[in-house]
Parts: sequence; C-alpha cells; structure tokens
Amino acid sequence: MAKHEHGKMDITEQEKTFAGFIRYTIWGTAISIGVLIFLALTNA
Repeated sequence: MAKHEHGKMDITEQEKTFAGFIRYTIWGTAISIGVLIFLALTNA
C-alpha cells in the first residue's frame, strides 16, 4: 500500500461537481425567493 501524501490527489472532478452544486443551489434559492415575492405581491 502506498504511503498517503496529503495534497497530491487530482481533485478537478470534485471541484467541478462542487461548483455545479453551488450554482444550482443559488439558482434554486433565487427562484424560490422570486416565487415567494410573486405570491406576496398577488396576495395568493
């Protein structure tokens, strides 16, 4: 078994996945807030 060397692993795929997760979370939050504002303005 090879000795573990901290910081040597290629993490480009994990970084892309995390960036996508953050992007969709921000979009989902913005859409939810937009829907709530719309409902408040229309007194639904």
